[in-house]
Amino acid sequence: MTRRYFGTDGIRGLSNRFPMTPDLAMRVGIAAGTIFRRGGHRHRVVIGKDTRLSGYMLENAMVAGFTAAGLDAFVLGPIPTPAVAMLTRSLRCDLGVMISASHNPFADNGIKLFGPDGYKLSDELELQIEDMLEKDIYGQLAAPNDIGRAKRIDGVHDRYVEFAKRTLPRDVTLHGLRVAVDCANGAAYKVAPEALWELGAEVVTIGNEPNGTNINLECGSTHPETLQKKVHETRADIGIALDGDADRVIIIDENGTVVDGDQLMAVIAETWAQDQTLRGGGIVATVMSNLGLERFLGDKGLTLARTKVGDRYVVEHMRSHDFNIGGEQSGHIVLSDHGTTGDGLVAALQVLAAVKRTGRTVSELCHRFEPVPQLLRNVRFSGGKPLEDAVVKQAIADAEAELAKCGRLVIRPSGTEPLIRVMAEGDDREQVERIVNELVDVIGSVRSVAA
Repeated sequence: MTRRYFGTDGIRGLSNRFPMTPDLAMRVGIAAGTIFRRGGHRHRVVIGKDTRLSGYMLENAMVAGFTAAGLDAFVLGPIPTPAVAMLTRSLRCDLGVMISASHNPFADNGIKLFGPDGYKLSDELELQIEDMLEKDIYGQLAAPNDIGRAKRIDGVHDRYVEFAKRTLPRDVTLHGLRVAVDCANGAAYKVAPEALWELGAEVVTIGNEPNGTNINLECGSTHPETLQKKVHETRADIGIALDGDADRVIIIDENGTVVDGDQLMAVIAETWAQDQTLRGGGIVATVMSNLGLERFLGDKGLTLARTKVGDRYVVEHMRSHDFNIGGEQSGHIVLSDHGTTGDGLVAALQVLAAVKRTGRTVSELCHRFEPVPQLLRNVRFSGGKPLEDAVVKQAIADAEAELAKCGRLVIRPSGTEPLIRVMAEGDDREQVERIVNELVDVIGSVRSVAA
């Protein structure tokens, strides 16, 4: 079945335009609520959101859908995605919902769904929901006496703060550290500074004044230059940049240098291996993670298992092969000892624990390997399937053969846009740039325009 609504991370799009309309949000609530209405107990769903203006509209629409399906809706308000996953389990709910478009601009929004175990829904369940959306869904409505109730839950910020604090080793405090944190004017604007302060850090906060339209605007993990300046200004020991829903993190060292998710996974994996708490013999990452990470891990006797792009696929591999560290170069880091999805604050706390225990600066600790030259370009196409063209296939085969011993090539369609992503990496920067540019030209000549 071809996906019409769900992409690599739920449903996402421009607010008040298809598919992110209040009508669809309500229908998703009815469909998902019907599917998870199993057994004779009173069914529950938790609904969180980030700070986008459209969150009010979609939150109310989803409450209407779920209560119409017979579920009680617990409304959380602005709160990080990992908190929704945690509270889905903690409150014994049948389903969890996060209304967010993550790192996208404020005009976009999205819907992420979690099962009762706190994990994102499988492809099969998402397809079931899509199938119901194409049918007469109103035949699934609950009887008048079975309509659900809606209730706003208080104290959820405190619950998440305590949860995050408990992930820091008991023998570690953050006393003596000046921490600058950029909350991206998003879902963590209250909880992240509070957790860091309660753990003893001197906290400098930016991106903590959301107004509905400034989420991710020149701030957060996708715009680290704002935090880089703040780290310099305040002489902070570390900068922590979260994204709009706080499921990803980028670190800024004391010199203002960006530390990406690959380096952070290397730090945590090495630390946990030394503590003998690392499982799986290595970590799980996507095909986009740098070859330098793979070589670093190999030198430590650890492995790098690669999945297709999307933190849900990383988590699936972690669960099926008993890994407890996984993530993406973009800063989605999943630590399954502590949670079921990416958690920017919890990942940052593991790095801070290593800083305190080793006594090293962030720049000394977090630059674990020299990244291999890597280049990513996008090709926008207007229709058809460019990757199935014979000329394109031959060009890709030639490029793979050329890089076979000194690098990697990854070509994939975007899960959310009409783009072909062309990524190559290798020891020779000029070779990498030439290969990527040649492939972009070839793919771009097939009913497409280079972006």
